[in-house]
This record gives sequence, C-alpha cells and structure tokens, in this order.
Amino acid sequence: MTRAFPLAGLLRLRGRAEERAVAELAVARRDEARAAELRRATAAALAGAGLPSTNDAIAWVAAVSSRTTLAALLCERDRLAAQATQVTQDCTEAWSVARRDARALELLEERHAFAERAAELHAEQVVLDEVGARAAAALRVGSGAL
Repeated sequence: MTRAFPLAGLLRLRGRAEERAVAELAVARRDEARAAELRRATAAALAGAGLPSTNDAIAWVAAVSSRTTLAALLCERDRLAAQATQVTQDCTEAWSVARRDARALELLEERHAFAERAAELHAEQVVLDEVGARAAAALRVGSGAL
C-alpha cells in the first residue's frame, strides 16, 4: 500500500493560492483594458473637440472650457491607466510566485509517487524472487538433488 504524499495539504493550499492569483490577475487585466479604453475614448473626444468657427464669445469660452476639462480628464485617465498597468504587473508577479511555489510541491509529489511506485515494484520483486527460490528448492528436494 502506498503512503500518501505527506505535503498534500500544503500542495492543495498552494494550488488554491495559485487559483486566487490567477483570478486576481484576470480582474487586473480586465480593469487595465477598461482604463485603456476610457483613456482612448477621452483622447478621441479631446481630439474631436475643436474651437468654434464663429466669433461668438460664449461659444468660444464653452469650447475652451470643454477642451480644458477633457485635457484634465485625459490626465486623470492617464494616471488611472498607469495605475491599472502597475496593478496588473503586481498581480502577474504574484501569480508567478504562486505558480513557482505550487510547481515545486508538484515536483515533490511526482518524486514521491515515483519513489512509492519503485518501492512497490521492489517489494513485488522480492516476493517473486522468494516464490522462485522456493519453487527451485522444492524441485531440488523432489528430484533428490540436495
């Protein structure tokens, strides 16, 4: 009978930590994509916001105010996009560490399984050798050759 892997509980814990890190990375990537899309939309709105061609002072002030607001919003969206990128990088690093830790235990589990199988095969070989030795001895006793 094979012995259970002694670090199985830790392996399950590391596996769950890796799953959690993958989920957090997926959320971070989604948030980064949203931030980038908002930034692109704001940049497009700013590029499309021109000054009026009429000499109306109110329209001109409104257009300048609109462009100023869009420029400020674009700066904010740039900051948020950079922050989202940093969060994604942090989550990627956390996932990498979690994966490395889980993989190390998976390798230990594979080695344990290999060692257990080798022990089983050795025990089986010992039994087969014993059976073979007894059969040979029984043949020698039965034939009178001692």
